[in-house]
Amino acid sequence: MVFQNFKNKHAGDSVFSPEDFVNYLKKTHSDRIFIPPENVILCYSKTPLEYVKEQYRVSREERFTGEMYLFGETGNTVGILGNFGIGAPIVVTIVEELIALGVKRFISIGMAGTLQKSFDFGEVIVCEKAIRDEGTSYHYLEAGKYAYASGEVTDRIKWVLDRQGQKYVVGTSWTIDAPYRETVAEAKQYQEEGVTTVEMEASALFAVAQYRSVQMGAIFTVSDSLAELQWSPEFHSEKTRAGMEIITRAAIEALAG
Repeated sequence: MVFQNFKNKHAGDSVFSPEDFVNYLKKTHSDRIFIPPENVILCYSKTPLEYVKEQYRVSREERFTGEMYLFGETGNTVGILGNFGIGAPIVVTIVEELIALGVKRFISIGMAGTLQKSFDFGEVIVCEKAIRDEGTSYHYLEAGKYAYASGEVTDRIKWVLDRQGQKYVVGTSWTIDAPYRETVAEAKQYQEEGVTTVEMEASALFAVAQYRSVQMGAIFTVSDSLAELQWSPEFHSEKTRAGMEIITRAAIEALAG
């Protein structure tokens, strides 16, 4: 995919930065400025937020976009943020602001569609790289097929899942901005390449993390399938909910260590 409309875009300076926005807030809305946790989990559905409120000692942090909870068990060094929307542009903007506030490590957790017939709903996928079929990443990195998860946090995720005795697959995801334009031909091609999943955020998150020199990992659970080249959704099944709970626990432990 070739995207940049402006030649040599990456050689130019930004007009303004996330730090500029944070400084603006300090002047105009100082009540929105807070010291964030060092580590943040990003989520895109209500299930992880409901789960942590039931199972962990959490406190609500009101001074940021979306819904953020801090884990008392970690000394408030780990937080989870959700209820801010879906898709690469919005989550990258949020990550930029969190980085400007001091966050260094992130794990993105969410549901994903499988492209492989061998995967069942609720299975856990650790994403090591993602196909850049969205626009946001191209504003951060030169054109290329893949963006890569941070090795250190990915290794930590795998260590935690192994310690918990959880089955998982390490794989590649297809990140696309337009879920209603995932074509049959594309799905078939990526299936043949061995791509495990399709979702909307991973490649852009990996790109911004590389650009800003922070750590970013991603874990998915299978919630729907394109493996038969038609859509089979199971977003609300018990298997999917169980998978979301598994990856939520893994992300908390991985960032707490």
